Amino acid sequence: MTEESGIKQQGERLQKVLAQAGIGSRREMEEWISSGRVTVNGTVATLGVRVSEGDRVQIDGRNVRLQLEAEPALPRVLLYHKQEGEIVSRDDPNERASVFDALPKLRGQKWIAIGRLDFNTSGLLIFTTSGELANRLMHPRFEVEREYAVRVQGEMTPDQMRQMTKQGIELEDGVVRFEKLSDEGGEGFNHWYRLVLKEGRNRVVRRTFETLGLPVSRLMRVRFGIINLPPRIKRGMMVELGEVEVRAILEWVGLPAGVPRQISPEARKAKLPRAPVRKN
Repeated sequence: MTEESGIKQQGERLQKVLAQAGIGSRREMEEWISSGRVTVNGTVATLGVRVSEGDRVQIDGRNVRLQLEAEPALPRVLLYHKQEGEIVSRDDPNERASVFDALPKLRGQKWIAIGRLDFNTSGLLIFTTSGELANRLMHPRFEVEREYAVRVQGEMTPDQMRQMTKQGIELEDGVVRFEKLSDEGGEGFNHWYRLVLKEGRNRVVRRTFETLGLPVSRLMRVRFGIINLPPRIKRGMMVELGEVEVRAILEWVGLPAGVPRQISPEARKAKLPRAPVRKN
């Protein structure tokens, strides 16, 4: 678009501004713009358009409050210990319990789930009001590590463990390879493993072990990037991260961390204690 169309060619990209405003992830905002749902100064927007202070942005005819501060406000970040039997969705025709049910209410923003967990998987879920932060942690090109504790029926052979970290296993949607894989022991027919992946394909951990003839009986995510599931957060509980922790996460993903504060090297790591494997 040109300036004659009423949209300025300076400022910040529209999809980035909308994500910063907590409307949704950047990818979701790009889809909304492409579908014609967003206007700037009364003109239907296109991808790549930039907006500045004073521009009037609307989504489906409703005004959106822009956040174009030189030092953006810190987003909110929640850690939630998902229980088995909950869905990571706001809409479910079967009316099952949703992880969004107990989240704090927001005005003018919404909670964005960083990484999904299926109905029968428990563990760490991260929620944020920042679409930009969600994008940096979830987009495949950033290759953020996910760590899981998994209990299977049976035991992997040494050859299978080597294959999983070297060549990988071929699934119907491509090869999957674990960055790390360790044997955590077990009793009887059940055996525990701890593994690290840099992707979030649907049910990828379960499908991988099933391909090896090892059905998964328990699956729990214990880490996402530098964020660990603290042992003090029991199932169904949540905690909101403080300013130092949020700033450290923003710095780690390469996003502006707001007004600079003095943060120690230890705080910058913001890595919470390693979550134990519960062998039950």
